[in-house]
Amino acid sequence: MPAYNEAENIEDTIEQWYPVVEKMSRDGVDATLCIANDGSRDNTFAIMDGLKEKYLFLEPLDKKNSGHGATVLYLYRHAIAAGANYIFQTDSDGQTNPDEFWQMWNNREKYDFQIGHRLGRQDGGSRVFVTKTLRLIVWLMFHEWVTDANTPFRLMRTDKLQKVMKVIPEDYNLCNVAISAIATKWKYKIGWYKISFKPRQGGINSINMKNIFKIGRKALTDFWKINHNLRNTRRGGEGNWTL
Repeated sequence: MPAYNEAENIEDTIEQWYPVVEKMSRDGVDATLCIANDGSRDNTFAIMDGLKEKYLFLEPLDKKNSGHGATVLYLYRHAIAAGANYIFQTDSDGQTNPDEFWQMWNNREKYDFQIGHRLGRQDGGSRVFVTKTLRLIVWLMFHEWVTDANTPFRLMRTDKLQKVMKVIPEDYNLCNVAISAIATKWKYKIGWYKISFKPRQGGINSINMKNIFKIGRKALTDFWKINHNLRNTRRGGEGNWTL
């Protein structure tokens, strides 16, 4: 989980998600709940750090602010370096339901990527508009119709994710969108699951119309670069490419 200014949510989110990691540990799986504080201006990291003794499988990380997407990539690289076979990503604002994780975990051997599809979203019209806009941009740039490209609820095989990440810039802001689009284009086995998506449990929604236009403009430019890289890269992340 990436976390930025989530002091109002972070303890409740850890309390909700920690039983997942605890159950996996009881089942003999070496699992960690890893949360990266993205240079928050509040005491998000202090709260996480203070919970380490209570939650033994919690790993709080602290880093300079670089944005949501770059922090997600930072966490993916951290998990890869730790030797994870599977990586699950969600957000730290309390909008996702831990009970819905198990449908993915139980099917982990059937798919390379498993991604949530948000239905009946309760987080505001601006975010729904962003999702629909990104879906259209992905279709225009990659010629792939992706169900819900940016969902922060995904279980991925690490070996497949590593190959996809080879064509994504290091600090790319819309990394999950790109990962979904590339995985679809390369015909990896993808499972889509209907998931619930609650309103934010606290804090401030950072998405407004001004940010939406900035996201869309940058997405067009960055997706063009990635699409260029894909033309010079064989399926599975092999080949030479430059940015």
